[in-house]
Amino acid sequence: MENLLGDLLRDRVKLRELDALLGDSNKAADLRLKFLENVTGADLKPIARSRLDFSRLVRWNIENPVGEVSVPLGVVGPLRVEGDYARGTFYPLLATTEGALVASVNRGATTITMAGGARTKILRDGMARAPALVAPTAARAAEVAEWVSNNLERLQRVVEEVTSHGRLLCVQPFQAGRTLFLRFLFETGDAMGMNMVTIASDRILSVLKERFPDLDPIALSGNVCSDKKPASVNWVAGRGKTVVAEAFIPEDLVKSRLKTSVDRLAEVAWRKNLLGAAVAGSMGGFNANVANVVAAMFIAYGQDLAQVVESSMGITTVEPQDSGVYISLTLPSLEVGTVGGGTRLPYARAALSALGCAGGGDPPGVNARKFAEILAATALSGELSLLASLAEGSLARSHQRLGRGGGF
Repeated sequence: MENLLGDLLRDRVKLRELDALLGDSNKAADLRLKFLENVTGADLKPIARSRLDFSRLVRWNIENPVGEVSVPLGVVGPLRVEGDYARGTFYPLLATTEGALVASVNRGATTITMAGGARTKILRDGMARAPALVAPTAARAAEVAEWVSNNLERLQRVVEEVTSHGRLLCVQPFQAGRTLFLRFLFETGDAMGMNMVTIASDRILSVLKERFPDLDPIALSGNVCSDKKPASVNWVAGRGKTVVAEAFIPEDLVKSRLKTSVDRLAEVAWRKNLLGAAVAGSMGGFNANVANVVAAMFIAYGQDLAQVVESSMGITTVEPQDSGVYISLTLPSLEVGTVGGGTRLPYARAALSALGCAGGGDPPGVNARKFAEILAATALSGELSLLASLAEGSLARSHQRLGRGGGF
């Protein structure tokens, strides 16, 4: 080990070579950390490997591992959910370093539960990948788009050759000059499915290249997917799960639990979520703090963190209704899964198990949809509580009390 460390420091061995040289990815991670301590002079013991077994993660979830990080994990609830897939009382977990977040979401969750629970509905379910193809002319690009639309069943059979879990649902063509973007939408079962749809899309491109030799499939992802970027196409066409969560809060709970009035709560929501977001030119951020909950649950449950970008696009509405208030949250592109990716990590699988949706469901897809409904209901809880804090004027006091203790 010491000889290898010397070779690393003298650049005779590359960091990426250690797994093969040592035959043990855990020892390789430890050695990389020693290397970093030598070249940076920093004490890196706090990020040393402690729980993760990198022999199970290298080539699946990580390259060049050096250690692991810890994020505080809080629980909220009880949260009652009445959905098509999630039915019952749940205790969602939030991984965050922001003081007051868990307390706020917890207030919203318990208030919604006291009011009878959140109702949830999945409106669409499909993961998109949109390659960019260049044709000799715009007319040729249009011809390709027409052929693809007329040969959906043939392309579905092509997809079946490379995956037993994915199914091509439809193709949405977009054209700019002679560049054709084919937005393939796939059913992916309980997987979030990005790897699955990428491999399937690549196979479709090979078929198109055979059929149209003058076509140049220039990029497997052409940004019309749209992955890890806020985009209107995800609002219009959906990506992942399009989910709605709603609840009705009686006036007595608005007053006793949320410390405000129905009219004040509704006005704050309109002026902040809708008017303020419009003035700012928001791209899908017509909500109070959806990203807070989505990010915290993505960390806790092993989801793809970069997809917080499009998964936290959402619109929250609040309406006075029948001696109470109706609140809803619509998430057009919530991209989650319960198999594959980070859900393989032990902590994520344990967290998903606590919700009753770890691994593949029977039939496939039910576990991922259940998780999506729970996440949407939890995000709705955060919306309700934060809007109430703004309405009652307690936001700054809450953060001063819960988010500013201690320090370095």
